[in-house]
Amino acid sequence: MNIYFACSITGGREFESVYQTITKALLADGHEVPTAHLADPWVKAMEGQIKPGEVYERDTAWIQRCNALVAEVSTPSHGVGFEVAYALNLNKSVLCVYREGRSVSKMLTGNSHPQLKVISYHDPEEAVIKIRSFLKQLA
Repeated sequence: MNIYFACSITGGREFESVYQTITKALLADGHEVPTAHLADPWVKAMEGQIKPGEVYERDTAWIQRCNALVAEVSTPSHGVGFEVAYALNLNKSVLCVYREGRSVSKMLTGNSHPQLKVISYHDPEEAVIKIRSFLKQLA
């Protein structure tokens, strides 16, 4: 399955180790994850070399081709919010996961779109379990 993984880059990298756990698990499960590099510690420097228009064109093309979008939303991010909305507008299945106890925008938690699920997790391993369950339901 082609999975678009979304996470905060410029909004903060507090959950970078969670991003890494998620992307490693998705890749280990045999999924194609064109955005796996977003979990890497050097992503800000790498993405900083690319023009904004190129990022937009690349990322929206990846979303158009994906089977589902998985977003870690514990850290607020304009980009992730846009990617979630873009995917939902294309009627893609979207899962937003966040660390239990974090404040998440009501634009996500209050959204009743049938293709959107928003769930919390206690630790990265639980996040992976919940993501795998979501993807299994899509298969």
